[in-house]
Amino acid sequence: MTAAPTPIDPERFKTYAKRVFGALGGAMTSAMIYLGDRLGLYRTLCACGAVTSEELAQRTGLSERWLREWLHQQGAAGVLDHLGEGRFALSPEGAAILADESHPAFGAGFFASLPQTLAALERLPEAFRTGIGLPYDAAGPEGARGVERGVAPWFKALLVPLVIPRLPGVRDALERGATVADVGCGSGQTLLTLARAFPHSSFHGWEISRCALERAEENRRDAGSSNVFFHDIARDPLPASARFDFVLTLDCLHDMTDPAGAMRAIRRSIRDDGTWLVCEIKSHATYEENVARNPMAPMMYGTSVLTCMSSALSEPGGAGLGTLGLHAALLRRMVEEAGFTRFESLDFGHPVNAFYAIRP
Repeated sequence: MTAAPTPIDPERFKTYAKRVFGALGGAMTSAMIYLGDRLGLYRTLCACGAVTSEELAQRTGLSERWLREWLHQQGAAGVLDHLGEGRFALSPEGAAILADESHPAFGAGFFASLPQTLAALERLPEAFRTGIGLPYDAAGPEGARGVERGVAPWFKALLVPLVIPRLPGVRDALERGATVADVGCGSGQTLLTLARAFPHSSFHGWEISRCALERAEENRRDAGSSNVFFHDIARDPLPASARFDFVLTLDCLHDMTDPAGAMRAIRRSIRDDGTWLVCEIKSHATYEENVARNPMAPMMYGTSVLTCMSSALSEPGGAGLGTLGLHAALLRRMVEEAGFTRFESLDFGHPVNAFYAIRP
């Protein structure tokens, strides 16, 4: 006998439908933000103030009809302010997040590789079947460029004036001439920022992504930096001798297939009086805590499936920590197992990232 279907509660049905289709609406808004960034529309809006679609078309040389629909979507989503009579404007807050790449809160870069990130959906069913994910290079050069534009602004603006002074002895060492390693350096913007501020020091970046390394070399040439060097960690691993005064791992340990191995390698390569700065996504020990205390948890878990956990499972036996998988207690236990004895949490008011100073 077939069980009778469970009755649907009308109010819960409406709430659930709103949640599901609201998520689809968010995806459409994300796509429109990608287009606005790609076409330079936010920068134009920032420069010219409130505009109609006709005025925006004149400014950009783009089709008025397409711009009109884009403006309507962005206004409806609350990304732009609608001022009446067909005029739309980007607020000062919107300008900081979507137009000004020098602002530490700039976030449009996170949308820059959206097409490449979503293209992974075609390959992820196989990952669900086999358990093996996709490396970061699956997103290609645009993926590396998107990570750079998303992550770099905060570190470029605040690493030297805000973070470095909170690390005892590090600024003095960098000014005298220290040897620095950035493990998981991406496109190298953090090292290049440090190299400009501390020209007497030498800076080495290690990365597994070929796309990121190519971008890093391009950035190094553009900056004219002679004290920055990049290494493919698959062919040129971290040295086994203790030579580094300062080591950084910024938003990358949770993406690694073998973070414990990376921690052991860092312990071998750091001096006994050195400092290791770790930046990781703020997270908690349980799913319940993450959902209750992080309003971005749905986005974070989705990002994990599409990129972070996928990368961390891209080799057989990968750790698969995922975006919210490396909480403070786990990190502390892992670094102690790797041979470190001092662990300090640092609060820089970052809305997403947690920071730790770790020492032998």
